Parts: sequence; C-alpha cells; structure tokens
Amino acid sequence: MIVKAPLPASSSLWPTVTSGDFFDGYSVESALAPRTAADIGLTLPAWADRLLGLRNALVRPLGLKADSAVSGDGAIFPVHLDTPSEIVLGTDDRHLDFRISVMQVAGRIHMGTWVHPHNWAGRAYLALVMPFHVLIVRDALHRIARASIASSPHAQ
Repeated sequence: MIVKAPLPASSSLWPTVTSGDFFDGYSVESALAPRTAADIGLTLPAWADRLLGLRNALVRPLGLKADSAVSGDGAIFPVHLDTPSEIVLGTDDRHLDFRISVMQVAGRIHMGTWVHPHNWAGRAYLALVMPFHVLIVRDALHRIARASIASSPHAQ
C-alpha cells in the first residue's frame, strides 16, 4: 500500500529545503535497492511519456530544458547522488530546480520530490504539473511494489 509520508530525516534532500519550496513524499513496502527502484519507477508509462513529450514541445520555445536522454549531460533525470541507501536525480533550470530522491529504509522505498521555484514562471509551472505529478509518482510506486512482489523469493 502506498502511503503519503515525508522522506526519512537521513535523506540528503532535507538540507536543501527552504521556505516556499515544494517537498512531498510517498512510500511503499519494497526490498528493492534504490537504484533498481528508481530504474523501475522512472521508466515512464506510455501516457506519462506522451505528457512529457507535450511538455517538452511547449517549453522548448521558452528556452527551458527539454532534453529526454536517459543518461549523460542531456538526461532528464541526471544522477546527483548514488549510495546504497539513496539515489537523487534531477536538474536545475531557469524557472526551477528539482530533485527526486529514492530511498530504501526499513523495507520501504521512499520517493520524495523537491522543487525550488526561482520566479513566477517556476511557481506557475509547478501549479500546472502538480495534478500529473501525483499521478506519476503513485503510478511509479505501484510499479515498484509489483516488481518487488515479483522478485520476492515467495513469488510463484
């Protein structure tokens, strides 16, 4: 079961949070490693991939990042930290900075999103994507939970 829960206090994202930032978190029971969970959760389903394509087409003329490479300098989610207990991905742009943390703590995968808007455009963008953000995160955690069950030694 997915629960809305803050990232554990040991997350490397907590020191970055300031007043006015968006910071949410969800968790699900899973024994997967953070890197494995991130690979599963951040592989977008077709509907979310189409939304990302639309987003990229709309923001490219505004000079915002619209790359969608899986890794490297053009990655949509470049890796900032990769430890046995936490992986942090994200990017900085003119309108906002964002990070996604995926942590493994006590048999649960925690996924948190931090967004620091720089200006009115960042706040407007955040307001526009928020309904989709919640759907995408919950879908990611459902896929992580299913993969965790499938990889369990007790799975048939």
